[in-house]
Amino acid sequence: MPIIAARRYSQGKIHDVELPLDGTQRHSPVEGSFDWIGLCEPTAEEMDLVARQYCLHPLAVEDALNPTQLPKVDVYGKQLFVVARTAALSGDHIEYGQTSFFIGADFIVSVRFGSTRAHVALRSELEGDAERLTEGPDYVLHAVLDFIVDGYLPIMDQLDEVAQSIEESAIDKFPEQGTIRRIFRLRRQLRRFERVIGPMEAMVERLVQADLPTIDPSARIWFRDVLDHVRRVMARMRGLKETLAAVVETAGLLEQHRQGEMTRQLASWAAILAVPTAIAGIYGMNFDYLPELHWRFGYFMVWGIIVSICGGLWWRFKAIGWL
Repeated sequence: MPIIAARRYSQGKIHDVELPLDGTQRHSPVEGSFDWIGLCEPTAEEMDLVARQYCLHPLAVEDALNPTQLPKVDVYGKQLFVVARTAALSGDHIEYGQTSFFIGADFIVSVRFGSTRAHVALRSELEGDAERLTEGPDYVLHAVLDFIVDGYLPIMDQLDEVAQSIEESAIDKFPEQGTIRRIFRLRRQLRRFERVIGPMEAMVERLVQADLPTIDPSARIWFRDVLDHVRRVMARMRGLKETLAAVVETAGLLEQHRQGEMTRQLASWAAILAVPTAIAGIYGMNFDYLPELHWRFGYFMVWGIIVSICGGLWWRFKAIGWL
């Protein structure tokens, strides 16, 4: 059985819970106590045994075993079912996982799929303040959700560094094909992040505002803090999308400007070189009677005209910034 930990918290005391796993319903703990069962990638048969002991709704169990759910909050009688999505950055690729919670008046069952960030350290930290654990399963739900949302921040930090490096390099020169492909891969990752993680905002907002079973009204302030963190992450994500879009647009504008400068320079030199070409073409015609053809100083006069006109054109183009 993939049970990471099974503990009972009672009046500041911690006890290990031994689940019989025989398909029978468990005995409820005394008032003021609750169980926290942590599962990691259980099979359908293993999940069914836990579901029987805690009377979990079959539809919620089915969703918990499907690691492609979007974040949501469902109410099943006096129980609450919450789905949260985890995320971790591997290179330029964001890998997603899922953590589901079954919350009753005296228990919380967490089911984790795909996430490499275990809750062992978090559980130890919470158990270090046993007095807070007396507040019940809703406090544990807040702590784990806050732990999950905090895991989004390193992703945003790394992607922000990548976006800044791409933005700075795009100012100096037009991005290479590999950089452009990387930009579009990052934008695709951010769109998927918004699609997968975006519903977390609505899910936590419902925990803050709605009257839900097992969620004490005094605990809503804790979920409000999680909501602020989610909104901050989503705002940074949208900012990164805009930055990457602006990089492509700015790089295109800068490249057009550079191409315009090159075009003006080429046009300027073409106009300058057209003068001697035209004069040489005229005097290259094999006619006997051309102006100044047999004049002693005709050659020098032609060169003077060419130099004067070309020099005037060069000065003019230099003055208007084309050269």
